[in-house]
Amino acid sequence: MACDTRGLVHLGDFDMIVVGAGHAGIEAAAAAARLGVSAALFTLGLDGIGNMPCNPSIGGTAKGHLVREIDALGGVMALAADATTLQSRMLNRGKGPAVHSLRAQIDRQAYHRFTKEYLEKLPGLSIKQAEVVDLLVEQGRVKGVCTRLNGFYGAKAVVLCTGTNLAGKIFVGDASVESGPDGQHASVLLAASLRAAGLPMRRFKTGTPARVHRRSIDFSALERQPGEEPPEPFSFLTPPGAVRNTMDCFIAATNQETHRIIRQNLHRSPLYGGAIEGIGPRYCPSIEDKVVRFADKDRHQIFVEPCGPDTEEMYLQGMSSSLPEDVQIAMYRTIRGFEHLEIMRPAYAIEYDCIDPQALRHTLECRAVAGLYGAGQFCGTSGYEEAAAQGLLAGANAALAVLGRAPLTLPRYTSYLGTLVDDLVTKGVLDPYRMMTSRSEYRLTLRQDNADERLTPIGRKFGLVDDGRWAAFERAMEVKAAEQRRLENTTVRAPELNAVLESQGLAPVEKGGTAAQLLRRPEIGYQHVAAVIGPGDGVDGPMAQRITTEIKYAGYIQRQQRAIREVKRLESQTIPENFDYAPLTGLRLEAREKLEKLRPADIAAASRIPGVSPADIAVLSVAVAAAGAGPGKETEDSQ
Repeated sequence: MACDTRGLVHLGDFDMIVVGAGHAGIEAAAAAARLGVSAALFTLGLDGIGNMPCNPSIGGTAKGHLVREIDALGGVMALAADATTLQSRMLNRGKGPAVHSLRAQIDRQAYHRFTKEYLEKLPGLSIKQAEVVDLLVEQGRVKGVCTRLNGFYGAKAVVLCTGTNLAGKIFVGDASVESGPDGQHASVLLAASLRAAGLPMRRFKTGTPARVHRRSIDFSALERQPGEEPPEPFSFLTPPGAVRNTMDCFIAATNQETHRIIRQNLHRSPLYGGAIEGIGPRYCPSIEDKVVRFADKDRHQIFVEPCGPDTEEMYLQGMSSSLPEDVQIAMYRTIRGFEHLEIMRPAYAIEYDCIDPQALRHTLECRAVAGLYGAGQFCGTSGYEEAAAQGLLAGANAALAVLGRAPLTLPRYTSYLGTLVDDLVTKGVLDPYRMMTSRSEYRLTLRQDNADERLTPIGRKFGLVDDGRWAAFERAMEVKAAEQRRLENTTVRAPELNAVLESQGLAPVEKGGTAAQLLRRPEIGYQHVAAVIGPGDGVDGPMAQRITTEIKYAGYIQRQQRAIREVKRLESQTIPENFDYAPLTGLRLEAREKLEKLRPADIAAASRIPGVSPADIAVLSVAVAAAGAGPGKETEDSQ
């Protein structure tokens, strides 16, 4: 991984270079530009910037939280999604507020155009269509990149956001071809150079369903799925009413005949025939996997989603496959409403290279090569939102390193992004990682509605949040604080409130109280007390819901805050980077090996490493204290 520059043309120098212009690359490049370093974004094709090779949607369970967190840190994804939304729905409305997650169907081409133009207008960012085939590395530090057309560029930091292009290989039945998604080039030479350098690379796999022609679907046989009114935006900057629902989605379902055809042709699937070596995502299985793993189910839902108003392509979410095209046609046409289905782009599986994320620090910098960062599927994750969140963090840290500033690290109690990164670098992954609300032990405090409170001050401290966003945040916090005071101090009389409740068929209350006291009752919402005392000045629907949630769940939130304070206490006991674990005979062998490999920054991080027991932590804590380590010097971090 040290390409020979003899015979190559020196084409320029940058503070940092981002390789790949998918969702991770977009956020990495934008973060660098916001921090004021000179940056270049390299992409295999300008037309692939912001591409959605799989589902044309943003958000979803837990993923919606990540989008809000990206926005709170000054990122791009939420703004792009709001500008290109076709349909918006809040998932899990019937469950608690911790798992409410926004999801939007997106105009795929408009999203590409928005992100491309956004990047083109960023000062200090150069965009280049070129294939990076190797890295310049000297004495363990990255120095630049080499391109396929015999050029090289110097850089102080490089962020790899290679997606599924890195040694990408597509499978449809017994046919396979080296390729990235949507027919893009596979980045084969770069993958070979990374492996040759001894980086701990591995092979993962994902897949995508077919795109089909709208005219070939009988929508009268499908269940219509309209958007939610009024649609809620992702970005805290998007004004109410700016997002509109303009297109419907639909629901279909497989049946026993569909499953019979799939079972009869499993021998033709590269997934079951052994041609695919990569490990696929556990929580996003192909239709072949669903039929085999859930043999007792006689149907699986399919979500029929538009790709945009200016295309006839429809996306069949829930039916990714690597079966041959003739089998795909046969199985799709067994489904009610799909009897005459026309496939425009067949489903396929794709294998690609990625790094073992335990080779990375919490900053997403590679331990073995200083200045080399990774984000997205390169780090073993799956999904646009996970990629974008990592891209923002990696890009920010690469730029901060160039500027000589302390890195941005996010403890897991601050965010889903912090949880994601901590899971990756501490626990590692056996299959493509997907964010879920269940992965966080702090999910009641890490709601999507309060992402700005949790992260915008951090983003401001590190220079990621501009003046306009900061002013909007301060105004929102003023509105919230004023309304909380008003609710705590305003008395609501029982007769007035009961008139409202009874008009809506709800049971009356026996006595009145302050508005906040009444809101603690499960059956009473903000709209009920507001009907009596009026809405607060500047309080919109989302803010009203946020305030109500914090009042109703105050006891649970306080309990989580106590747990967070204990974790902070453990984090204050830092472990020196060069700490010698060998003399600690009280540590079990497995614990010593894991600690030496991962080099946790503090006792809290050490306690989360699989294979490190509470007894090991007790021994380590005493040893670290005896060595004189403790609270580290005050740095520019998120805590």
